[in-house]
Amino acid sequence: MATKKVEPRTLKGFRDYLPGTMVPRQAMLRAIEAVFEAWGFVPLATPALEYSEILLGKYGDEGDKLLYRFRDNGDRDVALRYDLTVPLARLVAQHRNELNLPLRRYQVAPVWRAENPQKGRFREFVQCDADIAGATGVVADAEILAVGAAILEAVGVSGYRVLLNHREVLYGVLRASGVTEEGEIRALLREVDKADKLGLGGVLNGLAAAGLGEHRHRSAVDRLLTANEIPDLCDGRLDWLRSAMADDEGRAAVAYLGEVLAALDALGMAGRVVIDPTIARGLDYYTGVIYETRLTDPKVANFGSVMSGGRYDGLVGIFGSQPVPAVGISLGVDRLLDALLELGTLGRGSERVTILVTIFGNETRAASLGLAATLRRDLPAALAAIGLPGRAAVEVATEGGLKKQMQGANRRGADLALVIGPDELAAMRFTLKDLRCGVQEGHDFAAAVEVLAEAVQKRLCDPSAEKRHPS
Repeated sequence: MATKKVEPRTLKGFRDYLPGTMVPRQAMLRAIEAVFEAWGFVPLATPALEYSEILLGKYGDEGDKLLYRFRDNGDRDVALRYDLTVPLARLVAQHRNELNLPLRRYQVAPVWRAENPQKGRFREFVQCDADIAGATGVVADAEILAVGAAILEAVGVSGYRVLLNHREVLYGVLRASGVTEEGEIRALLREVDKADKLGLGGVLNGLAAAGLGEHRHRSAVDRLLTANEIPDLCDGRLDWLRSAMADDEGRAAVAYLGEVLAALDALGMAGRVVIDPTIARGLDYYTGVIYETRLTDPKVANFGSVMSGGRYDGLVGIFGSQPVPAVGISLGVDRLLDALLELGTLGRGSERVTILVTIFGNETRAASLGLAATLRRDLPAALAAIGLPGRAAVEVATEGGLKKQMQGANRRGADLALVIGPDELAAMRFTLKDLRCGVQEGHDFAAAVEVLAEAVQKRLCDPSAEKRHPS
């Protein structure tokens, strides 16, 4: 019986990642994870599926509609995770007695949202989160923001700005304008959060469509946008906001933002952070500081926020546990990757040299495999000794004759090729060919590690040499 042919295709809103995308993507993720671990964050993982009740009601009405929710084969009501934050809160509540708080965790994993796919927006995408659970106060808030800045600098981004706000500052401005009903507050904040994309006119149109066209609604928006026009991006805006508050809660939130700014200055972020009262963050679980990070280079200034987050002190307690304060930041992996590719910064300082060990024929196969094993065992230490750890990959040719192997190596962008023919084998030598310029030299087997370390160093450190294969 013939097998029915199936058309190869991907679901709308989902995509495959080919090596040309995955190589730079993995390079970026390795750099990010190295920063997290250097700052004392530890890896943690949660499952892709959760009981639906774990996720429902945590993201607002719009977020609930985007859950991939279904009944599994055991007739359980389940959903694919929408983000990494709510599953973390569930984990902390469930394993509270097994964790040493404060917990500094990071996680890199896919999430799913059943939204309308468009440019830069997919139904499956990867988030990269860092959180501190079990710590209140200025230091934890500043640490999360500072590690986010360190990540950007580690992957080669120098032009960025952190936009900082506080949920209670927003509420204070709204209360001072006479907006106090919870439903009105949420609806108004959803529209204000679009101010950077839609401008005042777009926000006002959104308010009208949501039935929020009264003077007090317009007054609240005017106050927030007026604060954003103050040229003194930190102290001046804080002073204006303090004077605009009508109650102690709002003034206390403004004062708290001032303390966070001072802590960030001490952590080396002076000039990187601005107060932006229009930052609202749409998710319902935020309770304190909130922030978004924008790139300032004109080439990528329209990419939107590449990192965002905030404090969510009430989320863990929803799961029947004692309250556990928490603050976190989330990186949009694919959006940042696109920006780095546009800027041409990805891979600087992390290029990798690919070495192909060829198989001349059956009679030389064992010698070639033995040389590959020697290089894989000893070359990493030799490269580490000269400050180039992890900067070479050793690949063994697996099919075809020597000509076909060389052609394949050039197509894949390999840098160096090692050849052991019958004559070389008899003399216990190999030929090293530079696939970029065609120059080749003979060397003794015993010198292979030293010779390859020097070749890798030359390829990476010689300004005239073509650098390839970011990793």
